[in-house]
Amino acid sequence: MNSSAEKKIKVAVVGVGYLGEHHARIYSELPDVELVGVVDLNLDRARKVAADRGCEALTDLSALFGKVDAASVVVPTPAHFKVSKALLENGIDLLLEKPMTATLDEADELLALAEKRERMLQVGHVERFNAGVRKLKDGLVQARFIECHRMGPFVERGTDVHVILDLMIHDIDIILSLVPSELVEIRATGVPVLTPQIDIANVRLAFANGCVANVTASRVSRERLRKIRIFQPETYLSLDYLLQELVICRRVAALGSSRPEVTIDKIQIEKEEPLKAELSAFIQAVRTRSVPKVSGEDGRRALAVALQVVDLIQKGNAGE
Repeated sequence: MNSSAEKKIKVAVVGVGYLGEHHARIYSELPDVELVGVVDLNLDRARKVAADRGCEALTDLSALFGKVDAASVVVPTPAHFKVSKALLENGIDLLLEKPMTATLDEADELLALAEKRERMLQVGHVERFNAGVRKLKDGLVQARFIECHRMGPFVERGTDVHVILDLMIHDIDIILSLVPSELVEIRATGVPVLTPQIDIANVRLAFANGCVANVTASRVSRERLRKIRIFQPETYLSLDYLLQELVICRRVAALGSSRPEVTIDKIQIEKEEPLKAELSAFIQAVRTRSVPKVSGEDGRRALAVALQVVDLIQKGNAGE
């Protein structure tokens, strides 16, 4: 007999569109996990993913109650709150994809419910699990200026929300995790291009310690770009999220010269799939009952900033 610590964690995936299918794939491959089922309103879609991953296809969320320990919620954002609330109320730990919820009131209610039911609530800010980000943090001393670009061609997926909540929120979360200071000012501009939602936006975040971040997100660009650049005293760091490549440039004193020299180091990164690292960390948190690496509170903080950005842009576009 296995001890309770060795038992497989029973999980499900709710919502198996493009991203949810990847959740199901990874869970089915993790050695300490049993993928019990996938839930989707589209039964044909659920059956296809279930057949590929050797689990049950469901359309009714309540079929999971009492059968699983944990679940990934990968449904469209407007349904995050309703689905998550039902799962938490029935004792199921959650990995809730970003953005956490549609409103802060919904986020607060889920946080309170998770605490009351003593359930895990991790938010799916997958870039935190990018191996390059971990290396980036190792080289960070005191960020003074941060520049982020997250851009790509138009796809239908994700257009139920503004680009701020679809793409930019990743960078907002990363920046908030890197800068240990209060956010004191937000300036933002953005426009709809191909959808009724904001499709391209630029935001300036200013912190009490003097750090400033300039963030651009677009889903109407010709090429995919996912980069963050950080400037701090005597050091410049540049990370390409897609390639998981980190370059660190440092100023060094030059012997016999008043001019400084610059060393350029390409940091070796052991590449891994960020989503796999994220789901593995979630399962570990469920097993050990430890605080998730990206907690519900973290997700709520990023959501609050993102919603404020949306509000500023909409007021600006309305001429207020």
